Amino acid sequence: MARPEEKAQAMLNKWVRMREESDPTSKISRNSAYRQKRPFLASHCEHLADAEHFRKQIIREISDGVKKIQNAGLGEHAIRDLNDTINKLIREKYHWNRRILELSKGKKDYNKEERKAMLLAEKDGGTDGGGGGGDGDMGTGLKGSGGYRYFGAAKTLPGVKELFARHAQKLTKRKRGDIYKYITPDYYGLRDDEDGVLLELEGEMGTENQKKLRLCVEEYNEIKKNATTEDDHANEESSFDVDIGNGIPAHLAVPSQQVVASVLLQKKKAALLDRFG
Repeated sequence: MARPEEKAQAMLNKWVRMREESDPTSKISRNSAYRQKRPFLASHCEHLADAEHFRKQIIREISDGVKKIQNAGLGEHAIRDLNDTINKLIREKYHWNRRILELSKGKKDYNKEERKAMLLAEKDGGTDGGGGGGDGDMGTGLKGSGGYRYFGAAKTLPGVKELFARHAQKLTKRKRGDIYKYITPDYYGLRDDEDGVLLELEGEMGTENQKKLRLCVEEYNEIKKNATTEDDHANEESSFDVDIGNGIPAHLAVPSQQVVASVLLQKKKAALLDRFG
């Protein structure tokens, strides 16, 4: 009798394990989340506990990468690849934060918290703001780089250092006194009439404008003359027209209604004679 009891106990254990695995808050489910591979897309994760676990996993990877990139002896290519990997992980963490916000139904907004921490860090002088995963280096970005940041030894790479230097030069603002140093009366046009060049140019433009005006007046007069001659010809032609009433002229005399009626009557009579005659 022991064998059936053992089978029943085994079936019960399987059922209990399946039920606990389906519950994301259970210990077995959390342990299975540790064992499973992180999904390629955050939208494939359906449980909040799993999403939290994968986010922490990404933060650990970012922290490890930032610690490694502090070593300038890795070589240029290795530092560039490592910096690209860190930026890729930061973008991935952003998507996982959005997924956590969806799964928690708006209760946990890590992106908002990280933005606030980053602003506070920039005010305090560049401590960690959540973007680097708690390692003390939040990276340095350039305006217009699409959020790409440089960490550790990547800031001193050839080409990157010059970019930061140029960016710093653009950020330096000129004071009001420096601007007024280069402003002379010529800027306001106060001495334009002293050399006489402007007067000569104005005289030349004045003569050209007068010539153009004369040509326009002559063209207008010619058009007006042509229009008057055409009107005269039209009046002469209209004198030969015949007025048939209501002020409507016609070149031919239109028959009256009585004439038309008599003609129609004659045609009808001729048609009847042809038919019955």
